[in-house]
Amino acid sequence: MPQADRWMNEALALAARAVGLSEPNPRVGCVIVAADGERVLGQGHTQPAGQAHAEVMALRDAAARGADVRGATAYVTLEPCAHHGRTGPCCDALVAAGLGRVVASLTDPNPLVAGQGFARLRAAGVAVETGPGARASRELNIGFFSRMVRGHPWVRLKIAASLDGQTALDNGRSQWITGEAARADGHAWRARAGALLTGIGTVLDDDPRLDVRLAPVGRQPPLVVVDSRLQTPPAAALFCVPDRPVWIYAAQADAQAQAALQARGAHVTLLPGAGGKVDLAALLKDLAGRGVNELHVEAGFKLNGSLLRESLVDEFLVYLAPRLLGSGRGMVAIGPLEDLAQGVALEFGPIERVGDDLRVLARVPGRDF
Repeated sequence: MPQADRWMNEALALAARAVGLSEPNPRVGCVIVAADGERVLGQGHTQPAGQAHAEVMALRDAAARGADVRGATAYVTLEPCAHHGRTGPCCDALVAAGLGRVVASLTDPNPLVAGQGFARLRAAGVAVETGPGARASRELNIGFFSRMVRGHPWVRLKIAASLDGQTALDNGRSQWITGEAARADGHAWRARAGALLTGIGTVLDDDPRLDVRLAPVGRQPPLVVVDSRLQTPPAAALFCVPDRPVWIYAAQADAQAQAALQARGAHVTLLPGAGGKVDLAALLKDLAGRGVNELHVEAGFKLNGSLLRESLVDEFLVYLAPRLLGSGRGMVAIGPLEDLAQGVALEFGPIERVGDDLRVLARVPGRDF
């Protein structure tokens, strides 16, 4: 394995530790290697927003080891930042420490960086190379790239279904179609999201908490509820998750209902769209403004269908149970179609067995923005 790939793989493994931790910042890892290319002098990954980025963590680690980083190489999974936000520019920290070379996977898509970090490094005499680990780094930060390039989060729609595609019985019962291992895996996907989204139908039918309980999590992702007529009960279980923001989007004003929900800590936003429904595209733009990179959707087939019809879904996360239910509620409300060509084409990603169930990732083509 080439030396650059070896150390970048180490940096990518560190970056993965920032999943569920660094929002809204990207997940970045950094490994500082001695000039001989054989010894790690320091390493780190991005901390929670407002705290140190990966490069600074690696420099601190090197200092704690008593290592001299002058002339060393930093392998980092994204371009070092070049702007003052809640922390200082990482490119300046690397220059001040005397690094001789920086190898980065990708240019940062943030307009406040976008090549400026590399430019400042080169201006200071630091050699810069890019490319190793680019695909893996981009996938790890697919939501951050989506928010920076498209102006809205990466939308991942999670579905648990029987092998014949039913998500619930005709009477609405759905607990539990898939097994315990699949449910725990689904919670791990919740934990990595910038926010979870559901619809009022799910709230009224199931009264779910929609929090992360079955996987480690640094913070509970905010919960987004699409509730056109402000029907969310103030006593709903979703309000029982401590320190978890609840953002409710409505299409129709109701001062009394809004006051009751705000008294429970909810933030209510009116975004009226066609047909008395919430403007879903505007909702995604608003979530981007709140720093949401990845949006994890767990909703009913009607809201799933609305998101899909408006071309707002990027990826499906589907758990298939080895059982048949016959008549029931499907995955998404689309159609009826008159021709097979009218169906939504998808591209399969990894398919893995999780306990007794299958986990299928499928992506809408053409989302390589």
